[in-house]
Amino acid sequence: MAWIPENYLDLLNDETRAFGYLATLMKDGSPQLTPVWFNTDGIHILINSTTDRVKDHNMRRDGRVAFLIADPKNPYRYIQVRGKVVDITTEGARQHIDALVKKYRGVNKYVGRSDDEVRVKYKILPKKISVY
Repeated sequence: MAWIPENYLDLLNDETRAFGYLATLMKDGSPQLTPVWFNTDGIHILINSTTDRVKDHNMRRDGRVAFLIADPKNPYRYIQVRGKVVDITTEGARQHIDALVKKYRGVNKYVGRSDDEVRVKYKILPKKISVY
């Protein structure tokens, strides 16, 4: 995790259960903000959604995003990331949401809104990191 200072790596651990806050850009350029579950592959921030969400439409149109990871014990301690969505795929997205529900809710299987929802996994490549 070369992009995160060592004394902030705890915010990425599954045990910490830190939430991420994803900022995307609407068509008119205005920001849209969403709390999200996340994890990482060591290089990218990984998030998950469905194709019918505003954030999905925004990231497909404009991959520039900001992402904030807040310490659940101290919200004034956080990591701020500016980056770019470098991959959007349905491949492995169901397994990914299962991993996220295990991290955040402690259950093994995510139960979605409907059986026919299309899950999507997004890879965000950090370009600029700030810590506070």
